[in-house]
Parts: sequence; structure tokens; C-alpha cells
Amino acid sequence: MGRSFGYYARQIARAARKAESARKRSIREAERAAKAREREQRSELVQLEREQRAELVQLERLSRESEKLRKEHEKLQKQLYVESRIQEVDEMNAELKMTIESFQNILADTLGKDDKISFDSLKPSTNFRVFVPPKDLSEPLAAPTEQEFIGDLKAPTGVARLVPGSQKRYEELLAKAKSTYAAALEEHRRKEQNRQVHLNRLKAEHDKEKLDFLANVVSQHQEVDEFERAYRAGDKDAIITYNSMVLERSEYPEEFPHQYRVTYSQESKELVVELDLPAPDIIPEELEFKYNKTKDTIESKARKANEVKDLYQDIVSSLTLRTIHEVFEADQSSHIEVVTFNGVVDTVDPATGNSIRPCVISVRALRDEFMQLNLSRVDKAACLRNLKAQVSPRASEMQPVKPVVEFDMVDKRFIEQEDVLGNLESRPNLMDLKPSEFENLVSNLFGQMGLESKLTRSSRDGGVDVVAFDTRPVIGGKVIIQAKRYKNTVGVSAVRDLFGTMMNEGANKGILVTTSGYGTDAFEFAKDKPIELIDGGGLLYLLDQIGVKARIVMPPS
Repeated sequence: MGRSFGYYARQIARAARKAESARKRSIREAERAAKAREREQRSELVQLEREQRAELVQLERLSRESEKLRKEHEKLQKQLYVESRIQEVDEMNAELKMTIESFQNILADTLGKDDKISFDSLKPSTNFRVFVPPKDLSEPLAAPTEQEFIGDLKAPTGVARLVPGSQKRYEELLAKAKSTYAAALEEHRRKEQNRQVHLNRLKAEHDKEKLDFLANVVSQHQEVDEFERAYRAGDKDAIITYNSMVLERSEYPEEFPHQYRVTYSQESKELVVELDLPAPDIIPEELEFKYNKTKDTIESKARKANEVKDLYQDIVSSLTLRTIHEVFEADQSSHIEVVTFNGVVDTVDPATGNSIRPCVISVRALRDEFMQLNLSRVDKAACLRNLKAQVSPRASEMQPVKPVVEFDMVDKRFIEQEDVLGNLESRPNLMDLKPSEFENLVSNLFGQMGLESKLTRSSRDGGVDVVAFDTRPVIGGKVIIQAKRYKNTVGVSAVRDLFGTMMNEGANKGILVTTSGYGTDAFEFAKDKPIELIDGGGLLYLLDQIGVKARIVMPPS
């Protein structure tokens, strides 16, 4: 019993020891596992920290790169902005240069063109649009075919015929298909008929439009032919219309007014043109533009006042020579022997605020003399001086000159539709005056103008009518004036007689005054001599200046 107890006691002690060992082993394993987990966690934390540091480094690098890119972008944007501003300035300077060049080339631009107007070019084309029917009406509609409806329908044969009712069903289907085909055929006939009706209606409308168009074209061709016949025959209105068309076709810079008036004297073959000139402010004040990068502003350099004055004077001269050139070159039937040009400016008087139309240039040019000019090489100012033009010395300041011929006076002279009897007292007709009365009128006129005038004894014609004295020192002297109340053009012989009388009388100047006009030979003879020719329009203008309203109505031929 004692051994047995000891055996069990050892077994119990051994089991307890094993259990304790297992417990301790379990504790150690748990501690090792805990330490392993701790090591893993520390390792994970270290790895996480490393990754975070790496991410932070990456973020810092990306941030630096981003900042660099941002700065480079800002630099590029600033560079592009500066370049755009410089380009803007370049475009402004190019436009400025183009504007000035267009002004400087006003005369040159017309020299390479033929200013004659072809009358055939005024006739509209006889071509009328070809009739093109709508696509859905252009082709006949395709007619249905019986086969489209019968299709694969076939009579039963062979064994199929033995099937009860097969033959009857076939006949019913065949009858139905033929009936449908007949209806489709009728519908096609109806649609095709409608198509033809619609097509014929459109064709009839086209044909009517074509007939109306051709009738209108024929009428316009007849009008052009009538216009050409009238022009060739020397009809005044036709000549005025033709030359107005010539001036209308003349291309100027857009800023120019392009307004004009034209009238014509059949007696002297003189065309008078009054052209609206641009005002001096047409010239840009800026000489050039520059970009100030520091201030980010576009600044301009002002054009000098003398340059503005010279440019404007050049524009006035160019328009004058150009207009005269175009009119003479366009003359197809030698209707024009003399062109008188008045350049006026529609502006405002700064002193009064009222609208004014000062004449800043006036010139009378003879065909033969003018057509010998080489306008591509002339000095414009010298050319106009040679033509004896009246040119404002300060055109840019709107200082006016006396027109060679006042347009309104010329224009009124040839208007005969007014009530002559009703206006006789208020506006006397100079043609109703006796020759002696007309000589008195001329004498009084120059007396009113400041000359000491004395009427001479009547000498019929060719003698001295008025002797006048200009009392101004140095530039004054004796003036011989002859008055011609004529209805026909005054020829060169009257001008020669005046010049001879001047020589005999020892006069400084001679003046010939007429109610009509002068021929080309008269102007040519007086060109380089101290002789002034005053026609009917000029006479009316001078009378108007002293407050006398008169008119010249020629008696019937």
C-alpha cells in the first residue's frame, strides 16, 4: 500500500510538474509571441514612418517642382502678354502707316486706270437663270409592275393540286394581288399627273419671270443707248450725269466724304466740279505708337504741326489734280475743253459755332495744257502754281480763297425753269439790260469793290468801256475793263482786243466781263498775261458779294 501510494504521489507530482512546465512554456510562448508582435508592430511603425518620410520627401519634391512650374508658367504668361502688347502696337503702327500711304497715293492710284466708262458695261446681262426643277419633280415616277405584287405566287402543281381547296386559294390570292396592282397603278398615274401639273406650273412661272426680266433688260439697254446718244450729241444733262458717274467710281479712302456737285456750260465747254474735301482732322495726330513695358501702357508720339499741315496740303493738291485728270481722261467725245475745280470743306467755324463751307482751292485747267502733264512725276504744289490755282496758304486752318467760278452761280445760270416774270423785279435778268445799262452796271460793280471807276463814251465794241484805278500803293495801277452782254461764247479775238487796248492805254491789268462764257482759246491767250476773264457765273458771284441778286436767263435761240 505504501508503494502504491508513493507511485501515485509521484505520478501526481509528475503531472503537476508537467502542467506547471506547460503553463510556464505557454507563458513563455505568449511572451515570445507578444514580443514578436511588438517587434512586428515596431517594424511596421518603422516601415510606415519610412514610407511617410518618403512620401513627405516626395511631396516636398513635387511641391518644389510645382512651384518651379508655376513660376515658369507665370514667366511664360508674362512673356506672352508682353509679346501680345508689342504685336498690338505693331498692328497699330502698320495701320497708321497704311493710312498715311493711302493719303500719299491718292493721285498715283488713279494714273494706272482708264477712267472712261464703257456704255456697254452699263447694260445688264441678258442671261437668266436656267430652269432647274426640284429633284422630286425632275424624273418621272417609276411605275409599279405586276410581278412586284404577284411575286412568287404560283399555281399548285403535282401533288399540291391534290390538296383540297389549293387551287381555289391560289385563285383568290392571285385575284387579290391583281386588284392591289391595279390600285397601285392608278395611284401611280394620279401622282405622275400631279407631278406633271406641278412641273408645268413651275416652268410657266420661270418662263414668265424670264420674259419680264428680258423686257426689263431691253428697256434698260434702250435707256443706256439713249443716254449714250444724248452724251455723244453733247446734251448737257447727259454730260453732267456721265461725269458724275466718273467721279462716283473714283475710289477714295473710306474716311473721305466722297460728295461732289457737277455742272456744265455748253457754250464754253466748261465742266465745273465742286468736291467736298476731308477736314484736316482726317490726318492721324499720332506719328507712331510705343509700348511702355514698365507701365504696361501704349503711348503715342505726336505728329508735328508742320507735318500735319503739309500732309493736308498734299491731300488737297492730290484730290484736285486727280479729279481734273479723271474728268479729262474719261471724256469720250471732246465735250470738255475746260475744267474748273473748287475744293470745299464742310466744317464748323470755331469762332461762331456755325456750319461753313470754305473753298480752300480753286483752279481752271485747259485740256491741251493739262493733258501734257506727267502727273506721275510732277511736284503737286509747283504744278498747281503753274496752273494758276487759287490755293489757301493755310488750308489746314480753313482759310478760304475766292473761287475761280462760284458753283451755285454757274448752276443757277443754266436753270431756266424759274418764273422769269414773277422774279423780274426782285432778281433782274441781266440779259434784259441795254448794252449801255450793262456797262454802267459793271462800272458800278467795280466801284463798289473799291476801284475808282470811270465809264467811257460808248464805242460800240472792242473799245474801252470802263477805266478804273486801283489806288493801293505798289500793287495798284490803271485797269481797263470791257463789258460784253453776250449770249454766245466770247472768242479769243475779244481778249486780243482787250490786250491791245491795255498796251495802248499803258494799263497794268485788263478785265473782260461777260454774261456768257469763254472758249478754250480765250483762256489759253490770257493764261500768262495780266488779264482776268469773268464769265456769267463769276459776274453773278461778284454782284452777290455786294448784295445785288441777279440772274442770267438767255433768250431763245
